[in-house]
Amino acid sequence: MASGIPVIAIDGPSGVGKGTISHMLAESLNWHYLDSGALYRVTGCACAIEGVHLDDEAGVTDVARNLEVRFQLDHNGEVLVFYQGLDVSRKIRTEEGGRGASRVGAIAGVRDALLQRQREFCRAPGLVADGRDMGTVVFPRAALKMFLTASSQVRAKRRYKQLITKGESVNLPRLLEDIKERDLRDSSRDISPLVPAEDAVIIDTSELSIEQVFAEVSRLVEEKGLR
Repeated sequence: MASGIPVIAIDGPSGVGKGTISHMLAESLNWHYLDSGALYRVTGCACAIEGVHLDDEAGVTDVARNLEVRFQLDHNGEVLVFYQGLDVSRKIRTEEGGRGASRVGAIAGVRDALLQRQREFCRAPGLVADGRDMGTVVFPRAALKMFLTASSQVRAKRRYKQLITKGESVNLPRLLEDIKERDLRDSSRDISPLVPAEDAVIIDTSELSIEQVFAEVSRLVEEKGLR
């Protein structure tokens, strides 16, 4: 916890429901919410806009250091993301946006550049932080750490349904392959690998509905006396 402000860290790979759960929990507690993955997705998107190749580590790091990003809630409660005043909310949520986030997230300079920016989200009365290294690196003293997981097959199917609903054309086998590749890249990188914190509660969401996961998360929050 920073300056006595409580933090709940929810980590895990894509497709486990951590974004939905984190948002629901933040609303339930009336706390601030950090979607750390959005910062990495915006960095990847900004590189494409600025013509910086993702293999150019120095260039990507410079983009991250000077990232002009703004988050805003719309009338439906959805989080809109703007880069230099341009609404990139839809663009960063594509599979391409996810791959870009994974690639820039493996660059040490990028993670250093975004570290303090993420910590600045920690404001009273509390913060629910959603990401891949919230409990291990960004908020190692979080009051409660959870790591959500699910099989790659289940996650691919969830993502497939989500994209189809949005009207996007997607191939399930390719989606599964992408998820497995990203998992390997995220968990094996030298900098801030995707691993549960030693004191994290691990929740397998493979056979659980969002409502069931939220009920379990809420129970843990109550148990810690954070509500």
